[in-house]
Amino acid sequence: MQQVTGNKPWRWAKSRESHQQMADMIYGYFASQIVRTFVELSIADHLADGPRSTDEIAERTGAEPVVVARLLRTGIVYGLIEVDADGRHHGTPLTETLQSSAPRSLRGMALGATNNSHWTPWSGLPGAARTGQCQSEAKLGMPSFDYLAQNPVEAEEFTAYMESLTGLWAIDLARVIDTEGVGLAIDVGGANGALLRELRVANPGLRGVVFDRPDVATAVAPVVAESGESDHIQVIGGDFFEGVPAGDLYLLKFILHDWDDDRCVQILSRCREAMRPGARVVIIEMIVGESNDPGVAALMDLNMLVVTGGRERSITEYDELLKRAGLQRISVSNDSPPQGVIESVAL
Repeated sequence: MQQVTGNKPWRWAKSRESHQQMADMIYGYFASQIVRTFVELSIADHLADGPRSTDEIAERTGAEPVVVARLLRTGIVYGLIEVDADGRHHGTPLTETLQSSAPRSLRGMALGATNNSHWTPWSGLPGAARTGQCQSEAKLGMPSFDYLAQNPVEAEEFTAYMESLTGLWAIDLARVIDTEGVGLAIDVGGANGALLRELRVANPGLRGVVFDRPDVATAVAPVVAESGESDHIQVIGGDFFEGVPAGDLYLLKFILHDWDDDRCVQILSRCREAMRPGARVVIIEMIVGESNDPGVAALMDLNMLVVTGGRERSITEYDELLKRAGLQRISVSNDSPPQGVIESVAL
């Protein structure tokens, strides 16, 4: 293996000069769109089996060779690419996180977090700060979930985004959430059922329902069938504001943060009404920390504001939502940061 060289990626925290640190932050959007382009061109996959020249990568991606060379050069700046003495490009551990076959691939996150449904509303953050209003209607012409329903390619990216989040932040949930003795788990707003599949690894006998919008259910049902999970996982389309299937365990992963308090209470109330005796409702969300250490939830909170009009919450605020819906918290786990796991039962 020849020695490879490359500039170290920018590190905000290592910048000793405030103006340079601020400049790096201002140019932060460069990085997210460069990563998206790496993913759209599948560069990580093309480098998975060894180093490639610029021309080889351009041929494999079908992209313009001169621009591919310029893109790879910026990849060096961000630590995505290293170059050997022969001018061949090597992937790095960062690049590997974008491989489509990686067990915890962030490919879906790179697409879902940078497509129009997320990217464009963020340009309205100053307006949201002034008015307190979600920016999707102002920037997209409609609420974000309506926009996704009308744009299936971006909806598919959003579903992949949710799966990436499960792989990134929810890998310990099978240990935290006890499914022993659960007859039927309902994954409310479960997209492609990534959480249910994680729980079934720990408990292969677990049966579940992925309950999501009809357009999502239509897209996901064939995927579940092809995976061989259809004997254990059923996909049902519906509206969780109107009602949810009866079950023994309700899973709400990154659902409540999409909505204001009243809508959250509606969702929880529908779960409360459908619960079988002894059932539990499990909320998986980022939990806002103390005022002097709010954690990454503070960043996601602004994302929810501009994209959906929702918010991240403290444990006290979740307790209030549960109480309004006829539920009470029985435990909370922060063992898998940044998200917490809140378990509740009927009052």
